Amino acid sequence: MPPLRTGTRLFAAAATALVCFAAQAQAQTYPANKITLIVGFAPGGLADTLARLIGQGLTERLHQTVVVENRGGAGGNIAAGLVARAAPDGYTLLATTTALAINETLHENNPFSRTDLAAIAIPASSPEALATSPSNPANNLVDFIKAMHGRTINFGSAGVGTGSHIEAAYFFKFLAKVPAQHIPFQGGAPAISAVLGNQIDLLAATVGGPAAAQMASGKLKGLGLAADKRMSAIPNVPTYAEQGFPQFTAASWSGFFAPAKTDPKILATLNSAINDIIKTPAVQKKLVDFGFDPIVASQPDAEALFNSEIDKWGKMVKALGLSVK
Repeated sequence: MPPLRTGTRLFAAAATALVCFAAQAQAQTYPANKITLIVGFAPGGLADTLARLIGQGLTERLHQTVVVENRGGAGGNIAAGLVARAAPDGYTLLATTTALAINETLHENNPFSRTDLAAIAIPASSPEALATSPSNPANNLVDFIKAMHGRTINFGSAGVGTGSHIEAAYFFKFLAKVPAQHIPFQGGAPAISAVLGNQIDLLAATVGGPAAAQMASGKLKGLGLAADKRMSAIPNVPTYAEQGFPQFTAASWSGFFAPAKTDPKILATLNSAINDIIKTPAVQKKLVDFGFDPIVASQPDAEALFNSEIDKWGKMVKALGLSVK
C-alpha cells in the first residue's frame, strides 16, 4: 500500500479531530434529547419497578424525558442486544438484572458480548434465600437437611438458569452435598404457592419482592440467607455462614448499562444522577421495604462489580454444567 500524501494525511487528521470535538461537545450538552430506558423483562417485575423509579428521578434531575420500554425475552438478552447495538450516545440505555452476568456464561450463542456494554450503576442488590412452609418443623438449613436425610430435596424457583436456581443448585451439590432436584415455575408467585401447599420442599428466591414480605409476615419460613449479614427486613433468617457454610454469598441485583464506547463523561453524568436518586430517603425506604440493599458507587466501581459478578456466576454455571443454546 503506497504511503498517504501530505494532503490526505492532513485531511485524515482533521477528520479525526472533528469527530473528537463533536464527541466532546455532545458530552458537554448531554442530555439534549429524550432518553429511552429499555427494560429486559416484563412490566411489574423488579427490574421494571426500579427502572421506572430511576427513570422518574432522571427526568427530574436531567430535565429530559426518560421513556421506559419493556422488551422481555431470552432472559433479558433481547433488550441487552438492542442496547449493545445502539449508538453510544447515552440516549439508549439498558435496565436489567443479574441475568446479564449469568447469561455471559450460560448462553452459548449470545448475540453480544460483555465488551459491548458499559456499566453505569448497579444501585440495588438483594440476597438469595431458601424458605419453606411454616408447617415444616425445621427452623434453619442445618435442621432441614438433617430431617431430609436419605431423601432427594425438591426445590422450586422461577425459571431455569436464574440466579435463584443456580445458587440453590450449587449450594446443595457443592456445599451441603445432598441430593436435590430443581422444579422450575413460570414465576415467583406459583413457586411460592407450591411451597406453601407442600408440593415442593423448598423455595429458592431472591429476597427482594414478594418473598421478603412473605418471610417477614411468617407466611414463609426463611431457613437461610446467602449474604454476609442478616437483613433488617427479615432479621430472624440466619445467613449461610452462621450455619457452617462460610464464604458463599449470592445476590440478585438491578443495574443500568449503556453501549460500549459511550463517552465516559456521559456515563459519569448518569452515574452521578442515579446515585443522587438512591441517596434520597424516600427511595432508600422503598428499596429496603422491597428487600433490597441500596448501593451508591462510582461508575468504575459498578464496572468492577459487574466483571466480578460475571466471574462468580460463571464459575457456578460451569460447575453445574448448565448451558442454553
